[in-house]
Amino acid sequence: MRFHPGEEVLRSLVPSRDGAEPRLLHHLAGCPRCQSRLARLFVFPSPARVIPFRSAPSESYDLAFERSQSFAARWSRILQHERAEAPALLRELLGRTGRQREMLLRNGLRFRTWGLIELLADRSLEVCIEDPWGGEELGRLALRIADLTDALRYGDDQLEDLRARAWSHIGNALRIRSDLQGAEAAFQRGWKHLELGTGDLFELAVFLDLQASLRRSQRRFPEALRLLKRAVHLFTRLGDSHRAGRSLVNLSMALSYSGRAEESVPVLHRALELIEPRQEPRLLLSARHNLVLVLTDLGHFLEAQRAYREALPLYRAFPDAWTQNRRKGVKGRIARGLGQTAEAEALFLAARDGFLAEGIPYDTALVSLELALLYAEQGRTAELKRLAAEMVPVFASRQIHREALAALAFFQRAVEAERAGVEVVERVAAFLREARHAPELRFQEEDS
Repeated sequence: MRFHPGEEVLRSLVPSRDGAEPRLLHHLAGCPRCQSRLARLFVFPSPARVIPFRSAPSESYDLAFERSQSFAARWSRILQHERAEAPALLRELLGRTGRQREMLLRNGLRFRTWGLIELLADRSLEVCIEDPWGGEELGRLALRIADLTDALRYGDDQLEDLRARAWSHIGNALRIRSDLQGAEAAFQRGWKHLELGTGDLFELAVFLDLQASLRRSQRRFPEALRLLKRAVHLFTRLGDSHRAGRSLVNLSMALSYSGRAEESVPVLHRALELIEPRQEPRLLLSARHNLVLVLTDLGHFLEAQRAYREALPLYRAFPDAWTQNRRKGVKGRIARGLGQTAEAEALFLAARDGFLAEGIPYDTALVSLELALLYAEQGRTAELKRLAAEMVPVFASRQIHREALAALAFFQRAVEAERAGVEVVERVAAFLREARHAPELRFQEEDS
């Protein structure tokens, strides 16, 4: 990337340019990119493009800055209007077939706005958790509109920022679908656009946070931790404590998945201090749910129970199946850990049925193995055989990779031979958790 004044230097000029070095002012007078970045700081965080100008030797820098401020104020009004119109435009687009949508975009200039591209890019990330296919579609639609949009109106580098954002969201959707190769390619394309963008530190931090999620899924944990620590540093430097909290949640997951669960607990507590509940309540729920999970994994069941009770109002605020099935699953694990076997069994069964209805094979398999572990601990061989007989046919017809199926088939054979003790169930469950986002892992059949 090219070198330009940093974000902190530009921010110091927003209230006043008094005390700025003449060399800096001269650079700003002749650099369209830095004019654009400076203009963004005169308004709220939103894109603004200042028409390049060259100050004559006799023209004062005061006049140059006045022109920049005036242009920024005008762009602020334009962007507010575009953002207000974007939801209706999005509904109109999504209500059409793919061919009709393409015709509208080619012939309808009203769709080629920054507000709509921005909304599509951001909405693509929001829907990824429950609908990664839909998230990818929205991200690609954002890219299509960006390609049709007049670069002279918004600026090449500003549009490059949005393209980078859209590609990172597409990559995240592919990661969630376990298409790690496709996700890697998407992030590589996004990085190229980011290099051509404005150099905005916020865009960089968001990109690094999402890329770290891919590295975590690829089990490249040292790289994931490095990217996340850098993202937390950038968000903190920019004064965005909420985003720093979001990256800390991601960091805690990377620590937990890499076998450092104990270290993730204080990271999650720090994240809970930084997250703004009203800004993103689902993120707060994720942080609290992850804390419950980690404490359960560590065998700290009384602490997990307290954390669960603290999270209960948030769980109730999200009645969707995705949230409630996970709530039932973790509550069942706590109940089993506290010796409340009847409650644990009922919760595991409810969670399993919910995951089956959602069509989520890995979560279904994992909660089924929690149930199997309960039966194995109690010596309930008949129930264990019935459960095993039900599992493999269900998962063979769903999107679950070969090695995971091999592990489940091994579990089924062990149950039929009455060799499926607690150790076998735990080993199969541990493999499925690791292989969920790492299909290259191989399951080794060993006698228990």
